[in-house]
Amino acid sequence: MASLSKAGAALDALRDDLVGAVLAPADPGYDEARAVFDAVVDRRPAVIAQCADATDVVRAVRFGRELDLPISVRGGGHGLAGAARGDGSLLVDLRRMHQVSVDAAAEAVRVAGGATTGHLDRATEPYALATTGGRVSTTGLGGLVLGGGTGWLDRAFGLAADNLLGVELVTADAEPVHASAEENPELFWALHGGGGNFGIATALTLRLHELPEFSVVLLLYPPRSGPDAVRAFRDVAAGGPGELGGAVLYGTAPAAEFVPERLVGTPMCAVLLTYAGGEDGLRALAGPLLALPHEVELAGDMPYADVQCMLDVPAGLRGHWSAQCLAGLPDESVDVLCGSADGGPAPAGCGRLLFAQGGAVAAGPDAYPVPYRDAPWSAHPFALWREPAGDERATGWVRDACAALRPWSTGAVPLNLIGDEGPERVRAGLGAGNTLRLEKVKRRYDPDNVFRVNHNIRPV
Repeated sequence: MASLSKAGAALDALRDDLVGAVLAPADPGYDEARAVFDAVVDRRPAVIAQCADATDVVRAVRFGRELDLPISVRGGGHGLAGAARGDGSLLVDLRRMHQVSVDAAAEAVRVAGGATTGHLDRATEPYALATTGGRVSTTGLGGLVLGGGTGWLDRAFGLAADNLLGVELVTADAEPVHASAEENPELFWALHGGGGNFGIATALTLRLHELPEFSVVLLLYPPRSGPDAVRAFRDVAAGGPGELGGAVLYGTAPAAEFVPERLVGTPMCAVLLTYAGGEDGLRALAGPLLALPHEVELAGDMPYADVQCMLDVPAGLRGHWSAQCLAGLPDESVDVLCGSADGGPAPAGCGRLLFAQGGAVAAGPDAYPVPYRDAPWSAHPFALWREPAGDERATGWVRDACAALRPWSTGAVPLNLIGDEGPERVRAGLGAGNTLRLEKVKRRYDPDNVFRVNHNIRPV
C-alpha cells in the first residue's frame, strides 16, 4: 500500500487529469455517488472516479495500479452482486459514459460502457431496430452483455452476448484493447459470459435486428387459477415461435394503474407475453391463456422501448435474488413455483419469476461460456423490502424458493440474475468445461486479479 503522502499526491494528480469528477470519502457527494440499486450493499470505496470518456478510464486504472488498489467498476445498471463497489477500492464509475451511436445501414450500434437498456432502446427505436437488452430499462448494458444477457427478445434474436460484435476495453495495465472475432479472438470469446474479469468495457458494438412491430398481452389471475395459468403459459411458450417471449410472476399485486384497488397487496399470478409482431398474431398464440378466468387483461401493440419500462423498480430498496435454470417444467414443479407445495404464496415484496428460453437462445453458438443456453426455462425468485429488520426473512425466503426448484435444475445459472453465492455458483454460471480456458485468459489480461470485485475468475 502506498504511503499517505504518495497517495495524496496521486489523488491530487488524478483530480487534475480527469475530465470527470473524483470523489474521496470526505468530499461532498461521496455518499450519493457510492449508493447503488440494492440498499443492502453498503461499502465505502477509497476513491470514486466518475469517468467522462475512455481516456479518463485509462488514467483512473493507472492511478489504481500505482496505489495497489483493487478496482471495482460501476456501469449504468443494477450490479446485483454489489460488485459495483468494494471497501477500500477504486470505483470506476462509467455512468457519465452513456452515449449511443446507431449505424442503421450496417444494423449495428455502439454503446458506451455506462449506457443502460433504456439509452439503447430509445436510440434505436426511430430506425425500427432493436437487439436483446434486459427486461427493464434500467439494466446496465455492459454487465448484461458481458455476462451473457437474457431479455424479452432473446428467443427471437439470441442472447445479448450473441449479438456482440466488438468490445473496447481498458486492461489491468491501463492499456486500451479492442476485441472482436478478428482481433484478440480469445479475449473476445471470454467476454461472451466472463463478465468484467478482463478489464473495463468502455464501449460495445452490438448487432441490431429489424423490429417494426411489438405487442404484449398482460393477464392477472387469482391464486386458485395460478397453476392452470402457469401450465398454459408453459405449453404456449414451448410450442410458440421464437418471436414469442414472456414470463410468469407469482407474487403480490402491485399498486399499479392497471391493477384494481381491491387486488392491490393480494396474491396473484401475472403472465406477460411479448411478441416481435402485431397484436393479432399474439392474440392467436395467447388463446389458451385468454380462455382462463382472469381479473385483468391488457393487450395491444406497444413500442418495445415502452415495454422495457413496465417492470422498472426504483433504486434504494433492499433486495435479494437468485436463479435456477430448469431442464423441464412438469406439473410438480409448477406446484412448487406457485407456492402450493411450500407453505403458500410469497410474502409481500417477494416473488417467483419464470422466463421462457429456447428459440434463438438454444439455437445460438454453443462455444461461448454461457452454459445455461440449452435450458428451456429460467426461474428467478427475488425479494424487495425496505427495513433491515426484514433481511433474514427475505433472504431466507429466496434461498428456500430457489432450493425448492433444484430437483429440476440443469445445474447451470445465469450470473446476471444472482448475487454473491460463492465460487461454486460462479463455476456453474461459466461452465466447468470453460473454467481453465477462462483462467488462462484472465492470466493474460489481469494476472494480478486487479478486477476481482465481481463474479471472479482467478488467473492461473
